[in-house]
Amino acid sequence: MKELKHLNSAQVRSMFLEFFKEHGHKIMPSQSLVPVDDPTLLWINSGVATMKKYFDGKVVPENPRMTSSQKSIRTNDIENVGKTARHHTMFEMLGNFSVGDYFKKEVIPWAWELLTGDKWFGFDPSKIYITYYPKDTDAYDLWRKVGVAKDHLVPDKDNFWDIGQGPSGPDTEMYYDRGQEMNDIPEDDPENYPGGENQRYLEIWNIVFSQFNHTPEDTYEPLPHKNIDTGMGLERVVSIFENAPTNFETDLFLPLIHQTEGFSTKKYASNKDDDVQFKIIADHIRTITFAIGDGALPSNMGRGYVIRRLLRRAVVAGKKLGIDEPFLYKMVPTVGKIMQDYYPDVLENADYIQKVVKSEEDRFSSTLNGGLNLLNSVIDEAKKNNTKQIDGQTAFKLYDTYGFPVELTREYANDEGLTVDEEGFSAAMTEQQNRARKARDMDNGMGVQEDVWTEFTEPSKYVGYTDLTVDDAKVIGLVQDGKHVEQAQPKDKTDVEVIFDKTPFYAEMGGQVADTGDIIDNYGKEVGRVVDVQHAPHQQNLHRIQLKTPIKLGARYKLVVDRERHLKIEKNHTATHLLDQALRNVLGGHTQQAGSLVEEHYLRFDFNHFGQVTAKDLQAVEKMVNEQIWKEIPVQTVETDIDSAKEMGAIALFSDKYGKRVRVVKIGDYNTEFCGGDHVKNTNELGLFKIVSEGGVGAGIRRIEAVTASDAFKFMQDRVDLLNQVAGDLKVAQLKDVPHQVSELQDQLKSANKQVAALQSKIAAQQASDVFGDVQNCKQGSLIAAQVKVAGMGQLRELADQWRSKALSDVLVLATANGSKANMLVAVSDSAVKNGLKAGDIIKQIAPAINGGGGGRPTMAQAGGKKAAGIPTALKQAAELLNK
Repeated sequence: MKELKHLNSAQVRSMFLEFFKEHGHKIMPSQSLVPVDDPTLLWINSGVATMKKYFDGKVVPENPRMTSSQKSIRTNDIENVGKTARHHTMFEMLGNFSVGDYFKKEVIPWAWELLTGDKWFGFDPSKIYITYYPKDTDAYDLWRKVGVAKDHLVPDKDNFWDIGQGPSGPDTEMYYDRGQEMNDIPEDDPENYPGGENQRYLEIWNIVFSQFNHTPEDTYEPLPHKNIDTGMGLERVVSIFENAPTNFETDLFLPLIHQTEGFSTKKYASNKDDDVQFKIIADHIRTITFAIGDGALPSNMGRGYVIRRLLRRAVVAGKKLGIDEPFLYKMVPTVGKIMQDYYPDVLENADYIQKVVKSEEDRFSSTLNGGLNLLNSVIDEAKKNNTKQIDGQTAFKLYDTYGFPVELTREYANDEGLTVDEEGFSAAMTEQQNRARKARDMDNGMGVQEDVWTEFTEPSKYVGYTDLTVDDAKVIGLVQDGKHVEQAQPKDKTDVEVIFDKTPFYAEMGGQVADTGDIIDNYGKEVGRVVDVQHAPHQQNLHRIQLKTPIKLGARYKLVVDRERHLKIEKNHTATHLLDQALRNVLGGHTQQAGSLVEEHYLRFDFNHFGQVTAKDLQAVEKMVNEQIWKEIPVQTVETDIDSAKEMGAIALFSDKYGKRVRVVKIGDYNTEFCGGDHVKNTNELGLFKIVSEGGVGAGIRRIEAVTASDAFKFMQDRVDLLNQVAGDLKVAQLKDVPHQVSELQDQLKSANKQVAALQSKIAAQQASDVFGDVQNCKQGSLIAAQVKVAGMGQLRELADQWRSKALSDVLVLATANGSKANMLVAVSDSAVKNGLKAGDIIKQIAPAINGGGGGRPTMAQAGGKKAAGIPTALKQAAELLNK
């Protein structure tokens, strides 16, 4: 029996990637957890999620063999975290991928070599078991050929990977036998086999043979190109090498667990229930740290809600361990140190991440106290009404709004001799999960593989950086109605797709919209209008053209870009670079671009930022951008290799978009960025930069919209015209006097409002003497009920204060009309409250008379309604209530 190697997490990750690098794979960097250009995903949830564009044929990769260690988030089983040995909300997926290159006969021998080879993992072959799809005899034969024993090959009909429309196919899974001593079920249990529900046979790797298209018609058609997609959970494999009973006793989690012990009075591995809390904290702080590091922020929806929920679960877990002060933020640097080998950016951004986590912890402490207050009031109410159970909706509200796990609610209830409506809670939970499941329906979907342009490899050159007109562009690719054709004819509402050997038309990319323009034949006649340009799978510029006359494959045409539109787009694109740098300079280095749109008449720039952007900050940003414009800085573009570009200090946005050669845009010493877009030659071409608006558009995402050049002048001129109009209305001679005149008018208005308020109070006081004298004696206490003429709810409250200070009756009901609307107030004396009368109860019963509703404290409640004519009815109903 071979001796098991001892490898830590960094060594396992490195060894996996190095193995496939030696077998011709390109190592792809771990992408941001926040998906880029993929609205179907909430989070990157697997290694293949970052490869979708390659597998569905939209983009042809530089190297069809790729490997990665991809950080991923899945929260559909959040309730199981800490309770099982393997569940995590964030994990790393090791994988190797083939896009139309190698298939089963290559990948199976490689898998066996990595798992058992002495240079690599070196597992004892007798410890490895393989499951396969029963009909996949090719996979079975290949496993046998590499040396897997027959009794270590297990057929399983579930070994078919199919997530709906898109690539699908059989798969094969590898299991490591940890021995019966590591199992959680008896040796004779029917689940005690590779693939069964047990802890003995640990699934470590899955290889998917993507060979079919699952079509919209629910058929399975052979893929034009067969693919390989594999997934190996890093945490699981490390648990084997470190001989850990669960993933949590590895170098990926133990430092976090030990740090938590330092905050708590309890110790890990001494109590099963406590261990669950330690594991929840260790798992959740990893996910929180990485998610915030990748630009997501806590909020009440989407990704932000996931972060908030995880943080609150971790805080509650800390409370169960006796931790009553913020502590999670202190663990962020520990996460960074654990993952520093492959993710150095976490430690680099630790200060910012800590700030966000600490703020959220502080915020939750008050929310948690609010939940406790609600729970205590519910318990008090149950006791008063002799109810023995807390209803399921309340338990779910505590869980969903305040972060209380139902177990915590149950504990509090049991201490008071109460139970929790578990069925009601489960029903509410199921309803929420169904809503979430519908929102995730598209999460793992891939498009059906397209191949109309996949095989088209003839090169096309973009010359738009220097030329906006090409006189002799040759049609080298022509598609109409989804098919390659020799000639395309004009059709109503149907565009054709064309690739030329060279083109001045920019294909939409990096936020810059595509160029538009005209196609002209040799006789000067317009052939068609270019309405859009995108990239074909092999990155040629693919033109969508609205035809006016036929166009032929092999023919040559004149291509003319709409020059005026193009130059405006150039200005706005350069402005985004200036703005990007100004935001980092003013708000801090953590600020990152989160998306942009460069149009003809404006630019839109999204960026990550925690907190508000003040008017002063915006003013500083705008000033900084304009200073660069007025300095007349040359804008240079350099094409170089990616390493040299990084040495220049170029800022990269999304590394997977860059090949071996990259284009760098340099604006003096002010800004240097990777960019394939079009730019001005000098910043002075922008003329003027003006921010039009700024605001939040999502969790931690802010958006600035701005204009340049003539559009900026127009924006400013419109504001001057408005100011001139105000000056005319105020009858001031000079614009500079407008603020002073407005200030004077505000002072006059304030003085007039005070006089009106004083008169209204005087009128109310006069009415009070008449109203308070009319006291009705009812069965449940004395009542004053009247309609008064006052300004609104504020003066009703003033009358109530007078009533209370003079103790004129047990109950006061006042109402006032404002046109067709009504305001109503009910006040109850302290002694009457003790006898069971409550203002809130009274107003709820009489407010419908004014088509309204309301509520409040036992001593005072108020309501508003839309039916002032109902006031007399409401007052009459109040007297009837007190006479019951």
